[in-house]
Amino acid sequence: MVPLRALRCSLGRCTQALLLPRTGHWLSCCSSLRCSARVRKQEDFFKDLDKGFVQIHKKLKDALPGSDWTPFSKTGNLPPERMDIVIVGGGVIGWSIAYWLKKTEMIRDGVSVLVVEKDPTYSRASTVLSVGGIRQQFSMPENIHMSHFSAHFLRNINEYLGILNEDPIDIQFNPSGYLFLASEEGAPTLEDNVRIQRSEGAKVALMHPEQLKKKFPWINTDGVAVASYGLENEGWFDPWSLLNGFRRKALSMGALQCHGEVTGFGIENREMFTSDGEELTLKRITEAYVQMPKSLERQPVECAIVINAAGAWSAKVAEMAHIGTGPENSMAAVKLPVEPRKRYVYVFHCPDGPGMECPLLIDPSGAYFRREGLAGNYIGGISPTEEEEPDISDLEVDHSFFQERLWPKLAHRVPIFESLKVKSAWAGYYDYNTCDQNAILGVHPLVNNMYLATGFSGHGLQQSPAVGRAIAELILKGNFQTLNLGTFAFMRFCRGEKALERNIV
Repeated sequence: MVPLRALRCSLGRCTQALLLPRTGHWLSCCSSLRCSARVRKQEDFFKDLDKGFVQIHKKLKDALPGSDWTPFSKTGNLPPERMDIVIVGGGVIGWSIAYWLKKTEMIRDGVSVLVVEKDPTYSRASTVLSVGGIRQQFSMPENIHMSHFSAHFLRNINEYLGILNEDPIDIQFNPSGYLFLASEEGAPTLEDNVRIQRSEGAKVALMHPEQLKKKFPWINTDGVAVASYGLENEGWFDPWSLLNGFRRKALSMGALQCHGEVTGFGIENREMFTSDGEELTLKRITEAYVQMPKSLERQPVECAIVINAAGAWSAKVAEMAHIGTGPENSMAAVKLPVEPRKRYVYVFHCPDGPGMECPLLIDPSGAYFRREGLAGNYIGGISPTEEEEPDISDLEVDHSFFQERLWPKLAHRVPIFESLKVKSAWAGYYDYNTCDQNAILGVHPLVNNMYLATGFSGHGLQQSPAVGRAIAELILKGNFQTLNLGTFAFMRFCRGEKALERNIV
């Protein structure tokens, strides 16, 4: 007699089914349909359980020392909780620094970099609202050298910022030069500037009125004693292309971005005494608080270094780190001397105006213009006087400013501009250095992990490639190496000194 054998139900996991040896029939504890449904559920349960064990095993393995696994899920769009470097400001300066930090790091992902930008549309960004000029005609060697490198960078931009399998960057660099005009009173200064520029390697021509009229017959030379004309590495380019090129390259190299606003810092204090017995409080930023857009959520980001590249709003960021809030007449009371200044740019049309050879012309009055495209369009502007400084609460354009202040000067210098027609206009912000209109670069003397890259007063776009490289060198290598930009340190304000640039536009 064949014994009864307990066999697994062919429909599933039921082990109560018996095979009757005489009849060959199955005897089950459940009907086939009920057993089928129940067993399918059991199979799904065990499959899910198996998957769960696999995932748990993987997480436990990842949780070993050296892993960044955490049992808590991350909220979407929040920045990481810890970064090596937080850059406040995602304009061209901020992204240039991010790019050069990643390029300078010794090993891949050796430095974690986060760029925080509050305006992802860049609708109010100084970078994209600028006229895109680049020149070497400065009076300070440091400014000349920075622009010289930037011109080289722009001419070879795809060697620096090109990304494999993506379209090459078209910076639309137009090397038409700058043309500075000087009156009899300003001639000695301009001639001395040209001497400095030539000694630093810039190719600049001095032109007397007769030469000027011969080369540019559309210019009225009345009141012009001498002119300087940049023969190479000067002109203008597309600001957005440079900004986006820096951003995309930095992201491809591992930098991170966050759309939010830095609203404060966590700070540690340490009391010190100078050799004169003066008590100083040294500060160190431990974390940056990032407010998410259209949200009450605020993410603290632990960091080793903060870079203040907030442009026109960098003084506000500095105050969050208690810069300039110390006792009166102390080093801690020295504020970051940067404030937003609104500048108008006008687009006008003159079909019979200066042609393809038109440079970016700077009149002795301060008025400037350049060609825009090939269809008889030009852009121009002029800085207001201190008494005329416009309200910075918005970016509205005062069209009467063109009629009353700019047009008469343009029409005097280029008579054909009597018949121009304004097509459009926009306004943008300068990160205006109220002390000497020059860059402020390097670490703050009392907040020893906040680095400053601001105060460019209209020169930030053209100096951004050199500034990014310099700040990266200072952080990762301990000092300026390629260009010594120590002249622009914050300490000059503590000493009552100025970095005076005579060729401010």
